[in-house]
Amino acid sequence: MAEQPSSSSNDPESTISSTPSPSISTLPPLTPSELDALRPALTAHHTHSVLPHQCTSILAQRIHAPRSTVWSIIRRFDQPQTYKHFIKSCSVSPDFTISVGSTRDVTVISGLPAATSTERLDILDDARYVFGFSIIGGEHRLSNYRSVTTVHEIEEGVVVVLESYVVDVPEGNSVEDTRLFADTVVKLNLQKLAAVAAAMDRVNGAGN
Repeated sequence: MAEQPSSSSNDPESTISSTPSPSISTLPPLTPSELDALRPALTAHHTHSVLPHQCTSILAQRIHAPRSTVWSIIRRFDQPQTYKHFIKSCSVSPDFTISVGSTRDVTVISGLPAATSTERLDILDDARYVFGFSIIGGEHRLSNYRSVTTVHEIEEGVVVVLESYVVDVPEGNSVEDTRLFADTVVKLNLQKLAAVAAAMDRVNGAGN
């Protein structure tokens, strides 16, 4: 059963209407028919409430591997380094389970404007292939970052992964600069996810 945290606030900013991400960057480009087929998912999972000091975006990645293979990588909240660049290590508590509300502590490789990140699993829906997490602490520039990732089979053995996010724009930075930085990180992660999943599928196929 899907689980997602609810929130309420008397802050007037929290009443801002939900805003769809401004554009879709595709790797490779989605066809018009594929995009039309994914519109219900975009509305259901990738439409975010965005405050004036925040920015949002969505990216897409085509992957030549079964959805089950791709999902098995994404849902491992305790092993983000499997497909995410720039992660040096990830630690979890001894009694950790992959469940909504669990947390992980990530150490980032040197050379980036970040050192550590504490992250919480917000959504884990194995039936609908929906995953979401938020950054709740650490030393980094992605304040109040939250993202949602969904996996969609478009034909046998081929999926499209959609990942959207919302993040604060740091003081002194523009929306465009913040989005460019976050988009670059997400895009590189999705590209590595595609490579890892395709390699796993080849290994699985060779073993059959």
